[in-house]
Amino acid sequence: MPLNMSLGRWRSRTTFVFALAASAVGLGNLWRFAYLVGDNGGAPFLIAYVVCLFILAVPVLIAETALGSHGRGSPVMAFGLAARRSLLGNAWSFWGGLACLTGVLILGYYIVVAGWGLHYAWSMHSGDFAAASARQVSIHYDDLLGSLPDMLAWQTGFLGLALLIVAGGVRRGLGLFVWLLVPSLVVLMWLLIDFALENGDVSAAGRFLFSVQWLDFTSESVLLALGHAFYTLSVGVGIGVAFGAYAPDRVPLGRSILAVAIFDTAIAMAAGIAIFPLVLVNHVEPTLGPGLLFLSVPYAFGNLPQGEIYGALFFLLTVLAALGSAVALLEPGIGSLVQYTRLRRVPATLLVGVLVWLLGAAVAASLSGRPGFGGLFPWLDRVTANFLLPLGALAVAVFVGWRMRETLLRREMYRESEGFFQVWLLLLRFVAPLAILVVWFWSIMPDRP
Repeated sequence: MPLNMSLGRWRSRTTFVFALAASAVGLGNLWRFAYLVGDNGGAPFLIAYVVCLFILAVPVLIAETALGSHGRGSPVMAFGLAARRSLLGNAWSFWGGLACLTGVLILGYYIVVAGWGLHYAWSMHSGDFAAASARQVSIHYDDLLGSLPDMLAWQTGFLGLALLIVAGGVRRGLGLFVWLLVPSLVVLMWLLIDFALENGDVSAAGRFLFSVQWLDFTSESVLLALGHAFYTLSVGVGIGVAFGAYAPDRVPLGRSILAVAIFDTAIAMAAGIAIFPLVLVNHVEPTLGPGLLFLSVPYAFGNLPQGEIYGALFFLLTVLAALGSAVALLEPGIGSLVQYTRLRRVPATLLVGVLVWLLGAAVAASLSGRPGFGGLFPWLDRVTANFLLPLGALAVAVFVGWRMRETLLRREMYRESEGFFQVWLLLLRFVAPLAILVVWFWSIMPDRP
C-alpha cells in the first residue's frame, strides 16, 4: 500500500490542459509530423491523421486521465485502486509500473537529443553556422557525436533543468512551469513563422505540405498516421494517469483532452510552416528525424540574414518543447516512488534522475563509438516505440474499457453528456484496441519498408 496518498493538485482546469499540452508538444512535432504530411500525400495524410487522432488516440488519453482522476495518485496506485474497487486482483498495478519504466527508458535517449538542442542553440547564437556549407554543418554534427564529454555536459544541463522543475512539486514546479512554457511556445512559433514567411520559399512549402498527392498516399500512409496519432499524445507512459490524478474537481475530462489534441496538431503544423520554407529556399531536400533538426535546419538558418538570431530561437523552442515532455515523463516514476517508499519528492527526483542520466550516458557512449555500447540508441527507440508504448496503450484501453466498473468511470466523467460518454466507451472498447494491435503488428514486421 502507498505510504503517501496525496501528491498535489493543479490549481485550475487551464493548468491541467497546459500540462498535457506541454507533454504532447515534443521533439516528434518538430522533426517528424510535418515531414510525414509532405511525404505521404499532403492533405489526404493530414485528414487521415486527424481522424485517427480524435477517433483512436484521444479516447485512450481520456481513459488514462479518468483512471488517474479516480485513483488520485501515481499510475501504480491508480491501476491498483481501480482494480480493487472493480473487485479485481492487484496484478493490474503491474501496468502502472511498466508505464513508469517505459518513461525512464524513453528519457534515456531523449535527454541526449535534447542536449544536442541546447548545444545547437548556443552554437547558433555564437555564429558557428554563419554562411556555413552543408559539409561544414555535417562536420559540426559528426564532431558533436564524436565527443562524449560534450554530449554528457549538454545532456546533464538539460536533465538538471527538468529535475529542478519536477523537484518543485505539482504546483510550484510543474504547474508554474507549464504556465510559462505554453505561452512561450506560442510566441516563439509566431516569431519563427513570421521569419519563414519573409525569407523562405512559401509556395514550395505549401506544395510540399498541403497539396493533394494521391499517388503518395498509400495504405502505409494510413498506418503512419495512426501510429503518429498515438505517439504524439504520449499514451502508454502514464503521463495521462499522473496528470489526471492532479486534476481539480469538476473538470470535463473529455473536452479538456480534445483541446489538448487541437493544440498539439496546431503546433505540429506550425512547426512545418516555420521550418520547410527555409529548408526549401536553400534547395535542401526535406528529410526526417535528427537529419532535419541538426543538418538541414542549421544550414538553412545559417545562410539567411539574421539567421543566427532566429536559428537560436528555433533551437530554444526545440529545447523548451523537449523539456515539457521530459518533466512529464519523469513525473509518473517519481510519483510512484514518493507514494510507495519513505522518500520525499526531492530524494525521489534525484534517484530517478541518476538512473536516467546513467542510461543517457550509455546512449551517448554508443553514439560516440565507445566499445560495448553499440546500437543502444536504436534498440531503445525500437523497444519503446514498437513494443512498450503500444502495450501500455492497449493495457489502458482493455482495463478501463472492459474491466473497470462503468459506474466508476461515469463518476469521473459526469461533466460530459451521456451521448459523449457512450460514444467514447464504444471507441475505447472496440476501435482503439484493434487500431493499437494493427499498428503494433505492422511496426514489428521484419520486411516493413
